[in-house]
Amino acid sequence: MDEQRPVKIKVRGVSKVFGKQPQKALALRDQGLKRPEILEKTGQTLGLSNISFDVYQGELLVIMGLSGSGKSTLIRCLNRLIDTTEGEIIIEGENIPTLSDKALLACRRRHFSMVFQNFALFPHRTVQQNAEFGLEIRGIDKQERQKIAHTALQQVGLEGWENAYPNQLSGGMQQRVGLARALANDASVLLMDEAFSALDPLIRKDMQQELLQLQTRMQKTTVFITHDLDEALNIGDRIVLLKDGEVIQIGTPEQILTQPADDYVRRFIEGVDRSRVLTAASAMRPLRTTARESDGPRTALHRMRDHAIDSIYVTDRDRTLLGLLEAEAATVAIQQGADSIKRYLTQDFRKVSPDEPLQHLFAMFSEKSLPIAVVDEQQHLLGVVVKGAVLDELAKAGEQ
Repeated sequence: MDEQRPVKIKVRGVSKVFGKQPQKALALRDQGLKRPEILEKTGQTLGLSNISFDVYQGELLVIMGLSGSGKSTLIRCLNRLIDTTEGEIIIEGENIPTLSDKALLACRRRHFSMVFQNFALFPHRTVQQNAEFGLEIRGIDKQERQKIAHTALQQVGLEGWENAYPNQLSGGMQQRVGLARALANDASVLLMDEAFSALDPLIRKDMQQELLQLQTRMQKTTVFITHDLDEALNIGDRIVLLKDGEVIQIGTPEQILTQPADDYVRRFIEGVDRSRVLTAASAMRPLRTTARESDGPRTALHRMRDHAIDSIYVTDRDRTLLGLLEAEAATVAIQQGADSIKRYLTQDFRKVSPDEPLQHLFAMFSEKSLPIAVVDEQQHLLGVVVKGAVLDELAKAGEQ
C-alpha cells in the first residue's frame, strides 16, 4: 500500500474486555497472560488486545481471522457500536471512544456506512425505498433522496429494478441493494462485516469483482471483515490478520503469502494457490541497461551487445518509458545514417503494473519472448519480467 496516502483512520492500542472487571483482565494481559488464561482466572473475555494499525484514504483494508479472532468486535469498535476498554480510534482528528452521544451520532452520519451479512432489507419497501432509507431518516428532501438513491443503484448495477421488492431478488442482488443504501449515505468510510458470507460461492465471486470495480471507480475507504482467506487475498489492498484478539500480521496479500510472520500464518496459508495472488513485482528484475531517446543507434547497439540482449527499453531522464528499440531497427538506423534512435522505436511490447497477477503474465510473452516492462502509474520504468522468472516464481508457488 502506498503509505504516502493520507491516513483516514488511526487505531492505537485498542483493547476490549467483555466483563465487569476489565482492568483486572488488562493487568494480567500486561503480565504476559493470553486470552484463555485470563478467562480462566477472571471470567473476563479479552476480545481485543492492544490493536494498532492505520487505514489509508481510498484503500480496501481487510480484517480477517477465524471465528473468535475478534474481527467483528473490531469493526464495531470503529464506529462505536461497541465501546472500547482502552485505546484511541481517530478519524480526521476526532477520537471516537471519547465523543459525546451527540458528537458520536454526527460522526457516524458523516463518516460511516455499514453493510451487514444478512442484507437487513425491509421486505415491504421497494428496492428504491430501501436504498433511500438512510437518507430518509436523516430528513433529506424526497426528490433529492430519490435522485441520490437512484444514482447509487446505478453504481451497483440495479438500474431497472427500482420498483422490485426484496423477495423478487436473488441473494446477490439483495446484497447490492444493501451496498447501494450504504453508498447513498455518502459516508467517507464503508464498513462491510462478512458482507458476502451468506451468498453461494459463484455469486460471492461475482460480488467480490463488483466491489473491486466499484473501488476502482470510487476509491472509497473500505474496511472489509471476512474469515475467508481467498476472499481477503482477492480483494484486499492490505490484510490485518487476527488471532485471539491480537494482530498477528499486517501486510499486502503478497507479503502475507511470501513473508508469513510465524508458524500460525504459515499454517493459515497452506493450500492457497499462490500463482493467483503473486504479482509482477515478485518476478520483476532490475534492468541491466536502458537507452535514452537522444542516443545514437551505435550507442544503443553497443549497450545491447555488452549485455547480450537483442532489444533495449528507451526512457527519458525521469525514467518515463518511451518505447523499445530492437537490434534490427538499430542496424537499419545506422545504415540510414540516423543520429538518433527516436524514429526507430516500437510500441509493440507489453507493459504491466507491479500488481498485475503473475498468472496473467505468461500468456503475454510473444514469440520473441520480449521482456515485459513493469511501470508505475506515471509510466516510470521500474524493471522487467522475463519468461524464465515467471516460470521460476510459478514453480516455487507450486512447491509451497
